[in-house]
Amino acid sequence: MTIETTAPTTRTRATHGGSDFAELRRRIDGAGLLDRRPGYYLARFALLGTAVVVGWASFVAIGNSWWQLVMAVVLAVVFAQLALLAHDIAHRQVFRTRRPSEIAGRLIGNLGVGMSYGWWMDKHTRHHANPNHEELDPDVSPDLLVWSQDQARQARGAARFIGKYEAFLFFPLLTLEALNLHFSGVRAVLKPGLPGRRIEATLLLAHFVIYLSLVFTVLSPGLAVAFILLNQAVFGVYLGCSFAPNHKGMPTITGDREPDFLRKQVLTSRNVRGGPVTDIALGGLNYQIEHHLFPSMPCANLPKAQPIVQDYCRELGVDYAEAGLVESYAIALRHMHSVGEPLRAA
Repeated sequence: MTIETTAPTTRTRATHGGSDFAELRRRIDGAGLLDRRPGYYLARFALLGTAVVVGWASFVAIGNSWWQLVMAVVLAVVFAQLALLAHDIAHRQVFRTRRPSEIAGRLIGNLGVGMSYGWWMDKHTRHHANPNHEELDPDVSPDLLVWSQDQARQARGAARFIGKYEAFLFFPLLTLEALNLHFSGVRAVLKPGLPGRRIEATLLLAHFVIYLSLVFTVLSPGLAVAFILLNQAVFGVYLGCSFAPNHKGMPTITGDREPDFLRKQVLTSRNVRGGPVTDIALGGLNYQIEHHLFPSMPCANLPKAQPIVQDYCRELGVDYAEAGLVESYAIALRHMHSVGEPLRAA
């Protein structure tokens, strides 16, 4: 295993056997934290469903007014919360079996948000299997951004230019994340091989038709364009800010030698401190370590799992990373600035 040295230093004691995770799983099972939370998710579905209906009803009622820019922000938050719910569904936190998970995931993801549920689930599953692995984790592949100095040295084209200043460009680029999500979804359904491709394509098309019809029917063309740009920019920034604190600036892995499952998940993840507001805003992703160890655990149980995991990591001598929200962004940005040094030096 090779760990990128620009990330925070990580220390562990001598590697233990695979039974380390088994013991943690036994403690989590004993606390009943892997049990489903139907009441919690029923309430969450109801609240988000109400927010969608009230949000678009308010949009129609306000009419052709520049106050719609406020609604653009409000609906962007609703879209992001729908995406976070789709994330939980994909991890089988809501339903135990595949079929209801696919139905709910496609309705919320494709129809509600405008992303391909199947494409995103495949990408996210590969991330969970190999977090922060430079060759295997799609979230740290050197596309426009680079995540290690080795990637920076090998960067070509746009990534080579952007990598020099990516710490400064990161948040501006997040304004395009929603558009990237839509584009990737459309590209996925146009290629053979995606399970349920026809239904996904139909639901995606329905999302775009309904969204654009509503916006251009209620608003004048200029205001409609302004609404769409602001709505999608805020949606992208919200999503990016929900996921960015979790792994950016943590050690990256290269090569075939990897730590055991428990250490691989813990040492590459960072939790974000906060209270109930942070939990709701980030959809439970602020408990990233617990989520990576137990992806199917309902997010409402993650705060209860945290002290168990912290205590166990302390017993093993495994570093457990945690930071405040603003601090976590600062760590990520410092890391991004550091990995771009070879490009600036060149």
